[in-house]
Amino acid sequence: MRLIYRAAALAAATCSVLALTACDPQRISELKEGVSTEADVRDRFGAPENVWDEPGGARTFEYNRQPAGQVNYMITIGPDGRMTALRQVLTPETFARVSPGMRMDEVRRLLGKPAKVTPYELKKETWADWRFLEAPNQSKVFTVVYGPDQFVLRTQTGADTEAPEFKGGK
Repeated sequence: MRLIYRAAALAAATCSVLALTACDPQRISELKEGVSTEADVRDRFGAPENVWDEPGGARTFEYNRQPAGQVNYMITIGPDGRMTALRQVLTPETFARVSPGMRMDEVRRLLGKPAKVTPYELKKETWADWRFLEAPNQSKVFTVVYGPDQFVLRTQTGADTEAPEFKGGK
């Protein structure tokens, strides 16, 4: 019985995340840079996963859609309380900014929370994966490999084998 409850809870959580992601385009269309307020952003997106302080008093709200989604949003609120930027950060352009020697917290700040983190103790490495969609419509995974000191060793991009199109069906 306990196993059935856990499975149902997991299914409900997955549906909730998918529903949130499906609503994102509507929410984004309702926000305007320089006009929308912090209250407008919170009304549309809810509480952020993380809040990052920026120079000059601005703050960036992280809205994570991992592991089920393929996007992460960073929404910047200026010191005047108005939205100054809304970015989907899981893009090849943002990934290109990740380089060997960066700290784990710098990568987290840039990309948001990863979909999955896997430690490989024998290799003394930790792999962090972000799921994203590459044009025109390919599910991919961007992986950052950290050494034991939590600095980036290398990155790689590959097919997202967990995406629905890679799953067998009946």
